[in-house]
Order: sequence, then structure tokens, then C-alpha cells
Amino acid sequence: MHYQLRFYPYKRNFKQPLKTSYGIWDTREGIILQLTNETGKTGLGEIASLSWFGSETLSEALDFCRQLPKEITAETIFSIPDNLPTCRFGFESAWENIQPVNHKKQPNSPNFYSGLLPGGDAALEVWQQLFQAGYRTFKWKIGVSKIPNELKIFKTLVKVLPSEIKLRLDANGGLTFEQAKQWLQICEEIKIIEFIEQPLPVEQFEEMLNLSDRYSIPIALDESVANLRQMQQYYQQGWPGIFVIKPAIFGSRSQLRSFCQNHTIDAVFSSVFETKIGRKAALQLATELQPNLLKNRAFGFGVTHWFDEAE
Repeated sequence: MHYQLRFYPYKRNFKQPLKTSYGIWDTREGIILQLTNETGKTGLGEIASLSWFGSETLSEALDFCRQLPKEITAETIFSIPDNLPTCRFGFESAWENIQPVNHKKQPNSPNFYSGLLPGGDAALEVWQQLFQAGYRTFKWKIGVSKIPNELKIFKTLVKVLPSEIKLRLDANGGLTFEQAKQWLQICEEIKIIEFIEQPLPVEQFEEMLNLSDRYSIPIALDESVANLRQMQQYYQQGWPGIFVIKPAIFGSRSQLRSFCQNHTIDAVFSSVFETKIGRKAALQLATELQPNLLKNRAFGFGVTHWFDEAE
């Protein structure tokens, strides 16, 4: 079967800039795909590239789309190379949306999601709004400013958070080994900490293994497992902690599906600030695969409050 292809680049602004250890992120750009089959049925997908996480750049994704013919086949889609993971996810999503697949119903209550707090002391106010909206799991970025300042805010935050809250700390690989030890040591005494995400840079896997053995607080790999090849590598090396899976940049939906169905892992599915189209596609896959995982952890998709609803 042949599919007519159309694609549209998009750009949307964060309501307030997102501060991470990489710097400040204020605009989300990507590509919306539309495939139409011979009977006129259409399927939408999204290419939400995130180059600093190891995916192709937006310009590389656009170049790939532009060189395709106006009509493509499923063979074209399933032969997209591994170095274009967000293209592979976007095209497979659009293709799957045309197929007669029974998707499981996605959770619509905020307590199934982890709500992303702003960095710094703004978190001390925003958590209350998210709590009232129904969130019971929060994520807070660390490694963004000087550690004494962050620890001061953190200690205030954990004092005011209700005991039923789970708090995730995400360093985006921005800590030194000594700083990571400092954070883990403090978190050992705090029961609401669910895990610390990517404390060290990707190339320091052995050091993260060391920390995982030394402390009881779970450590999650995020940047280290941005695609299937990396996840297979660290799984085979015996990573004992959590894997953070960002479906929209991970690559092939079918290959991720196969891996999770054939390996028992502890994982969290997470957003890359996609539009509603990419979010729906990622959550469909996450909801389908969640029963295969070791633990039922909140999805890291509580990010819609970072954008205007209209976008």
C-alpha cells in the first residue's frame, strides 16, 4: 500500500523557560507528519528531535523528510536508519494510527503522571497548584544552580511536601561524583524520594554503578539510554536501577515493544515536551507496555502546564 506524505514544521514557546544543566530551553520545535492511505484514511505522527539527548537534529530530520517522495510505502518507514530515531518514531506512529489496532485507554487522571516542577525556589509555590490538580508524583531539576542554594531549597521543599508525595530528582548528568554522593547521602534520610535521575554524565557509567551499589536511593539512567542500542548495552552490563524511556526519541516503536516484551526491566516512560500528537503516540505505547515492567511507576508526562493549552 502507498501512503501520501505531508509534513509541517512547528515551533511553540514554553510559558516560562525550562532551566536544566544544559542551559535554558525556551522554544520547542519539531515536525508534524501526515500519512494518507489509498482509501483516504489519515494518520498523524510527530518528529520531536532532541539533539542534546543524542537524537538527530531538527535540520537533519527536515532534510530526511524533504528527500522522500510524496508517496511512500511501509517498507520506506521500517527501513529508516537508526541514526534518525525521532523520524523512525514519528513515521511509525503515523503508520500505526492508520492500522486497525486496539489501543488501551490512556490514564487521564494527573495521579498517573509525574508533574514537572520549575527549577529553583519557584517549585515551592508550583507544587501546591499541581497537588490541588491531582498530582502525587513530582520531578525537580537539580544541578541547575550552585549546590548550597539548591540544597537549601530542597530541604525546604521536602519539609512542606505531604507524606504521600513521591519526589524525583533529575540532574541531567550535571553533577560531579562528589556532588552526587552529597545528594544521595542527604536523600537516604528522606522517605519521599523515589529516585535520582542521571546524576552523572553518560560516559561515567561505572561511577553510576558504584553509586548504585553504595546507596539505597534508586538511580535512573536517562541520557545514557536515549535509544535501543544504549539500553541493550546497559541492560547486558547488568544495570540494577531504573531505565527512563523517552519513546519519542527512542526510535522504532516496534523494536521498543519487542524489547519490553522480552526483557523484565524497571522503567519510567517520559516526555520530551511533544505536542498533543506526539504525546498521544508515546502514551499509547507506554500504556501498552507498562504491564510488562517490574513496577507501576507514574509516567513522566506531567508537562502540559509548561505550554498554553491552545498550542
